[in-house]
Amino acid sequence: MISITEKTLQDLQFPTVLETISAGCNTDIGKEKALQITPFRDKETLMQSLMQTSEYVSSFQNNNAIPNHGFDAITHEIKFLAIEDSFLEVGSFRKIANLSATTNVLLNFLKKFDDYYPNLNARASRVELTKDIITAIDAIVDKYGEIKDNASPALASIRQNMNLVRGKVNQSFGVALTQYNSLGYLDDIKESFVQNRRVLAVLAMYRRKVKGSILGSSKTGSIAYIEPEATLKYSRELANLEYEEKEEITRILKNLSNVIRPFLPLLIEYQDFLSDIDVVAGKAKYANRINGILPTITEERRLFFREAYHPILYLNNKEKKEVTHPQTIELKQENRIIVISGPNAGGKTISLKTVGLLQLMLQSGILIPVHERSETFLFDRILTDIGDNQSIENHLSTYSYRLKNMNYFLKKCNKKTMFLIDEFGTGSDPELGGALAEIFLEEFYHREAFGIITTHYSNLKILANELPFATNANMMFDEKSLEPMYKLALGQAGSSFTFEVAQKNGIPFGLINRAKKKIEVGKVRFDKTIATLQKERSKLEKTSLNLKEEETRAREESKKMENINVKIKQKLESYQELYDSNQKTIYIGQKIEDISEKYFNNKNKKELIGEFLKIVEIENSKRKKATPKETKAIIEKKKEVIAEVNVKVEEIRKEKKEKKLKPVIEKPKPILKVGDRVRMLDGRSVGSIDSIEKNKATVNYGIFTSKVSLDELELVEAVKK
Repeated sequence: MISITEKTLQDLQFPTVLETISAGCNTDIGKEKALQITPFRDKETLMQSLMQTSEYVSSFQNNNAIPNHGFDAITHEIKFLAIEDSFLEVGSFRKIANLSATTNVLLNFLKKFDDYYPNLNARASRVELTKDIITAIDAIVDKYGEIKDNASPALASIRQNMNLVRGKVNQSFGVALTQYNSLGYLDDIKESFVQNRRVLAVLAMYRRKVKGSILGSSKTGSIAYIEPEATLKYSRELANLEYEEKEEITRILKNLSNVIRPFLPLLIEYQDFLSDIDVVAGKAKYANRINGILPTITEERRLFFREAYHPILYLNNKEKKEVTHPQTIELKQENRIIVISGPNAGGKTISLKTVGLLQLMLQSGILIPVHERSETFLFDRILTDIGDNQSIENHLSTYSYRLKNMNYFLKKCNKKTMFLIDEFGTGSDPELGGALAEIFLEEFYHREAFGIITTHYSNLKILANELPFATNANMMFDEKSLEPMYKLALGQAGSSFTFEVAQKNGIPFGLINRAKKKIEVGKVRFDKTIATLQKERSKLEKTSLNLKEEETRAREESKKMENINVKIKQKLESYQELYDSNQKTIYIGQKIEDISEKYFNNKNKKELIGEFLKIVEIENSKRKKATPKETKAIIEKKKEVIAEVNVKVEEIRKEKKEKKLKPVIEKPKPILKVGDRVRMLDGRSVGSIDSIEKNKATVNYGIFTSKVSLDELELVEAVKK
């Protein structure tokens, strides 16, 4: 699908990204494969690669983490197995067994969790799962990489005899050691090892008195190392057995190599599969570091990178604990070319490189750091002209090289091409170079290619403004501090702020004025107008942001009020239902009271039953037969409403109680005596006290008398005697 030159990869710093991914791989083969990543040529394979990486990234958050897939490379073993009649060393078989076991574990895991990792499992399903390799090796080699005693009957017999002979060697040596030590012939160290054989450390003066074979002496010559005569016979026998063991092991390894050789294509496939997964893991780790995601891949000709970060810059700034500014860039059929202008060091080149690198990464199966609502389509070719491209080898100047590059662009450019040109038109006379650049831009435009260019040339800014499907953009600049804001604003050309930046950097004002006089007045006015418009745009941006924040807050408040209103309506409806239900209950209660009173008077049971049935039938005619589920829901709802009402009633009672409990300043209570006119605290009738006994008074109301507690009476007026 895509055709990318080595120059484009270098221009966009793609190898730097691959080096970071390679560092995240666990195996040497995986690291090498990561460095060789190139854009995919067909969409299906690309999508599989992107989905595999996306699935691996998800494994960092879920509970079904992908098992370890590290392995020791068996490239050397594969080469040897390919040679007829060759055989591998015992350690190589252990590496092959571990590789097979790791592959089997991973294949079984991905098959089990196919719902989580469908694309990784699709890759794994192409690999055959077999335990024959592991079974064959485990029968011969133990987990420590040694040949087992029972690898063959002959080996078992040889090793058994070797153990017996070693016992005899040790026994005979022990006897000689005791004998010569008691005679005082041995040095303080008594014994040592020479040529992997146990020897006596005999003092040089007694060496002729000790029977045996001299195998060496100390540096000073004071000690002779002698193997006792009794041990010699058994040592020779042991050496013969060791030779037989070596021959038998060689035979076993040859047989095992012949058993494993038919599995050679499968072993190559195993290593390839695990190294592929290692590369996917490296890409996933990189995506995790840069917050990479898979944006939507569309068939429509549209590139929309929202809040896009340059991954290399992002990681560098993260390490330095500095802020990285994201950019939002959109290219579509109605807006195919963006011309970015503005002062130097404002971020024009980074914005251009961000788009190119992210598109290149995505088409190479690498997730990119953009907002989840971003989308793009797949280009057939990405063309770049970035930086100073002097060619010493071909004796080309910057401008000559650029013209050669433009010629290549004109040959390859079409509607499935994206071109990225930095400092378009520079390297020659501004007017002549600008005119030629204008023609190139018109040609790219008519071929419907997508592209981004950066420039300081006014004629290119004007052309972008005149072409219907092209647009100007500028890197925003703080008009007060003259510091770059690293934010791309679409829709308007940017001023280079040439004289303003010069003044800020200490160039004398007089020199700047002289420079202004050297150029056309119209040019200065044009640049000044652009600078003024840019300042106004910056102010409008800030105002727009404030208005958006206010609008967002207002919407949130409105939503809150709507929610409260809905809840109040629901409660009112619930209270109304409860009130209606209570009114109905009161009405039925009154009816029953009337019927009961009538029955009390006439004792007519028939009439009583008739009245009751009449009430029941009237009420039933109003009812609708509900399902058990609806009935349960109604009962639950009633319980909730009653509970709410009870809570409210309790609150009201509590409030009333608190009001009652408020301290009231009491007036001193007068002492009551016989003849005083009094009345009850909560009554209106006035009487006089006839007598007082203990704490009770007999009050005469004229028609009747009543005994009342003195605490419940208040004085109306005193009757003077």
